[in-house]
Amino acid sequence: MKKLVTAAVLLVASSAAFAEAPGGPNCGWGNMLFNGDSGIGPHFGASTTNGTSGNATFGMTSGTNGCSTDGKITYGGKAMLNTMLDEFSADVAVGQGDALTAVAVAYGVAKEDRAAFASLAHSNFSTLFPSENVTAEEVATNLETLMKGDAQLSKYVI
Repeated sequence: MKKLVTAAVLLVASSAAFAEAPGGPNCGWGNMLFNGDSGIGPHFGASTTNGTSGNATFGMTSGTNGCSTDGKITYGGKAMLNTMLDEFSADVAVGQGDALTAVAVAYGVAKEDRAAFASLAHSNFSTLFPSENVTAEEVATNLETLMKGDAQLSKYVI
């Protein structure tokens, strides 16, 4: 059941994290068709249109359809921490758990490095959570700083 809840949180958080998409934010016919619309329906429609017709891929390779490969691909997975900060802090305190694994996955930490990620978070609990009122953004910033300083995990943060 925990895995189902974690998967649902990841799905909702990833759909809420509107980072720049590959090819740019205006790439593809789907973006043209749903231009100016907001909400899950139009975002899903634009993504489906771009994915099923392959026009975004064509646009990226040819420089058409509003697409460009000049920008840096980003991921806004930090928003996920907002939805599960309590669970994440509990997992960090014990050094294991589904929320801790979900955050590792969101950062792209490979399976073989997740034990190191869990250990780093656990051993630095007071750095990640310096007060009861810490925000998810502060936790993410603290986590990324710790990861940057770790030889094994630095490859997962910019």
